[in-house]
Amino acid sequence: MSNFVIYEQTGGIVTLTLNSPETRNALSDEDEYLQIVESCERINRDDSVGAVILTGAGSCFCAGGNVKDMKEQNGLFSGDPLAIANKYRRGIQQIPLALYNVEAPTIAAVNGPAIGAGCDLTLMCDIRLASEKAEFAESFVQFGLIPGDGGAWLLQRAVGPSKAYEMAFTGDTISAQEAFDCGLVSKVVSPDDLMTEAQAMADRIVKNPARALRLSKRLMREAMHVRLDTLLEMSAAYQATAHKTEEHLERIDKISFGPNSEAKKE
Repeated sequence: MSNFVIYEQTGGIVTLTLNSPETRNALSDEDEYLQIVESCERINRDDSVGAVILTGAGSCFCAGGNVKDMKEQNGLFSGDPLAIANKYRRGIQQIPLALYNVEAPTIAAVNGPAIGAGCDLTLMCDIRLASEKAEFAESFVQFGLIPGDGGAWLLQRAVGPSKAYEMAFTGDTISAQEAFDCGLVSKVVSPDDLMTEAQAMADRIVKNPARALRLSKRLMREAMHVRLDTLLEMSAAYQATAHKTEEHLERIDKISFGPNSEAKKE
């Protein structure tokens, strides 16, 4: 088994690094998909994890699918249409289901080009930070393909329908600055500062209780799909749970309510 995903944990922060710079971190086979999925499952089993950083080794974040295999009709792209559809369902499509549903907040530190499935990989994360060398492309249509790994669902939630259609229908590559302008990324920094910035953001996140972070993320996810009254019911249940956690009680206990206090309301 290749070491496609490097899993590193410092305190409450996990860093996942796609580690195949010679292929520009292309998503090539079932073993690589599985390593991403298993890393996500490992994070969800560890309640101490409060934030996750996803990045790529070398000069590229992720070049997407393996074009050489497409040309030669190997691996994921071998067999008849039904066989290929099943390989998608059982293979690469497990990544969006796993990464999007990581319970801890996730940060994509996009160090270089994020193309096709690589672009979609960034969209599976909650927050995207980009190096000035980053580029993004929903490029499937240029190969006569469609976004096969969830991009049609993810992209328009990140940038809105009009920009998503533009990217999907042209397949054009956009720069880090263009990605910032359309809301695809929240910040653009120099290449040397990317991981420092991602670490600093993760540090600010993990200062907060891990349970509250996971409940907040779950609520934000559900808020995109349900009615307001349904969300309010969920919020009431989650908040009741949060009020009884040790982390909440400890933090409330530290607040002074004397005449000179600066206690803040919720």
